[in-house]
Amino acid sequence: MIETYSPSVKHPSKNTRSFNLRVFGCQMNFYDGELIRASFSKRGYSEELDPQSSDVVLFHTCSVREHAEERVHSLLGELRRTKKAKPSTVIGVIGCMADREAESLFEREPHVDIVCGSRHFPQLPDLVDRVVGGEERVLETGNAEAKVDAPVRDLSGHPGGHTAQVAVMRGCDMNCTFCIVPSVRGRVESRPVAEIVDECRRLADLGVVDITLLGQTIDAYGRDLGGRHERPQLARLLDEIAEIDAIKRLRLITLHPSYCDEELVAAMARSPQFLRLLPIPLQSGSDSVLKRMKRGYSVSLYAKRVKLLRQYMPDIELVSDWIVGFPGETDEDFELSVTRMEEFQFLQSYVFQYSPRPGTVAYDMADDVCKEVKGERNARLLDFQRAIARTRTPKMVGIDSTLLLEQRSEKHDGFWTGRCHNGHHTLLADPDGQLVTGLHLPVHLSDWNGKQLVATPRYTGEELMGALNQVGPAHLSV
Repeated sequence: MIETYSPSVKHPSKNTRSFNLRVFGCQMNFYDGELIRASFSKRGYSEELDPQSSDVVLFHTCSVREHAEERVHSLLGELRRTKKAKPSTVIGVIGCMADREAESLFEREPHVDIVCGSRHFPQLPDLVDRVVGGEERVLETGNAEAKVDAPVRDLSGHPGGHTAQVAVMRGCDMNCTFCIVPSVRGRVESRPVAEIVDECRRLADLGVVDITLLGQTIDAYGRDLGGRHERPQLARLLDEIAEIDAIKRLRLITLHPSYCDEELVAAMARSPQFLRLLPIPLQSGSDSVLKRMKRGYSVSLYAKRVKLLRQYMPDIELVSDWIVGFPGETDEDFELSVTRMEEFQFLQSYVFQYSPRPGTVAYDMADDVCKEVKGERNARLLDFQRAIARTRTPKMVGIDSTLLLEQRSEKHDGFWTGRCHNGHHTLLADPDGQLVTGLHLPVHLSDWNGKQLVATPRYTGEELMGALNQVGPAHLSV
């Protein structure tokens, strides 16, 4: 699924150059989009909602699935007429797709001026200047001399609100045969703990209470820093962020089962902020498929990780990714995935049909599962996952929890929606209209309406007023 995001846009004055940015794909891309916006704003650009009216049009892209790339190519095609009518328009493609297609992207889309890889986007304003200065085409892909993340992040690209994302690392050291990421984003490059904590503190000062830490294999964080006995691990980072009282929720995306050890699990369990809803993808329930995927673990090792997580946190909920129809996946292999989904009782799953991606090892494997079978397996896993979720959520009724308010309910007048401490969607009544987004409140999970939990307050009116007095302007945007 492709996601796009556009913030509130200030229209430029007649004397200001404008840019339009479309972002596709994963959470890391959206984070990078904020950095790109900040870099152009710092250079005096204003963001424009309409690409046809912009001086610079940029696409920050995804290469994980073919559909994402084809969508970008379609949008680029729509700009041919714009470029012909206004040749001074600068068009750029950024990110994983730029790294993967590189110079061939110019051949398919000759009206594109800039192809900029995922480790070069901090230079984008300079790349635009090179095109404006007369350079016909600018290609910057692969590794870069400078690090992507500055020691102190410019937060001007953050769109506001009570949530934020923070990249703790770049790249991936795994070699999964289906994945393009290591070849386009490079190997692991972790940020120092102090820089990450500083970014979290400054976001908290802006009113952010809910932070998602991002990494392709986030539990591998720090393995590339320092000596063997002084490497900063993710566990230490969680402990340091725990000292920021204004941060109420902390999420982690995404873990790899091979790196999830007891030290990290213990840190999650003692963190007052950790949202006990953890993405830890299994991908397949068959060891033979996992071996062909080169995932680096067996189902038995994955089961040990799940046991460890639930030993420390019995209330934790898990989220998995699955690929159906991977080369060589038999009916028996798929049935093992169904069995493991039932065994591990995931609250949520993302199911994808395998599609060959050029540049991956699996691209040279025979894509021998037909489209119809992939579709059937995809639908069956999703149906089974929904059935599991319907049995897990009602078990939360009767439990005391905390609730972070996200938005007013669109379907239930007078109610707010949010997530309780382990990620279940929850409703809370607001009869007096006092609640605001970002409030973190103690509640009792008193009912289930068939889709969501229903909470009742465990706070007094005086406690609510105290919480309201502490919220920043970011909370009042809803």
